[in-house]
Amino acid sequence: MALDRWFPSKFTFLSDRLVAQNGIMLMGTAALAAMIFTGGSVKLLVVLYSINVFITFCLSQAGMVRHWWRFRDNGWVKKFVINGSGLALCSFILVSVVIIKFFDGGWITLFITGMLALTAVFIKRHYEETMRQLGRLDDLVAAALPQYAGERSADIPLDPRSKTAVLLVNGYNGLGLHTLFNVIRLFGREFRNFVFVEIGVINAGNFKGSEEMENLKKKSEEDVAKYVAFMNGQGYYARGLCYVGLEVMEEVEARSAEILAQYPSAVFFGGQLVFAKETIMKRLFHNFTVFALQRMFYRKGIPFVILPIRVP
Repeated sequence: MALDRWFPSKFTFLSDRLVAQNGIMLMGTAALAAMIFTGGSVKLLVVLYSINVFITFCLSQAGMVRHWWRFRDNGWVKKFVINGSGLALCSFILVSVVIIKFFDGGWITLFITGMLALTAVFIKRHYEETMRQLGRLDDLVAAALPQYAGERSADIPLDPRSKTAVLLVNGYNGLGLHTLFNVIRLFGREFRNFVFVEIGVINAGNFKGSEEMENLKKKSEEDVAKYVAFMNGQGYYARGLCYVGLEVMEEVEARSAEILAQYPSAVFFGGQLVFAKETIMKRLFHNFTVFALQRMFYRKGIPFVILPIRVP
């Protein structure tokens, strides 16, 4: 759910055992609360379980019915009938259980499940609105790029006497470019060397194999190559580094040592979205990764600067 933005993105982070740690903690806490609330009553817990199980059965069968109706390939009628029969049967059982057990825990089950569904819809709409705002951020960058335009130069050599700015980016987009522009605007010629680092995060829940990893790495290489070409055109040394991993935090921590070994005077930079109206929900949904990175670098004694990027 978090991968598809139906839940806060921090629930996608994995533990050292490659499981969604925050999700497990949430599910465990919810299970404990259900045990306490029901007093461990098997009668109530079975009702809660059975209603939600058949809700998911109905939704999955409805999804398959819709699929076969939209994509009418060879043999679709038979598949449509099979899934349609499953939908009818599951719906009949669900309605029967709700009616029979409505006052034996059925109503509270529907209430809790309905509230969870509404919460997920609210979170999804919030992320969709944020993406629209980030789209405007990209538009502002596109309008500002001409003033930074320059013919692409040959690869500029590393200036060993100057400091190196290491920018953590997530694609060639408005957030990354605004972060870059702020470094140049605030520090001027203090940094003559720029290194762009992008971490391609593997979707552990839907990983399809080595081909997906190669496509992910290729996309990351294309993104950082654009940053490198842009900075070369401005007369700066630039280099792009791409890595693929299961989690941004873990991969950055593992690679920071080798980056510092190559660029001893490096300072790391990250951009953080700042919304016009800051709310508790926005802090919960968005202010996690960059501050977690800052704490990690702080413990290692590595300078890390967070640059605010205001969302229009």
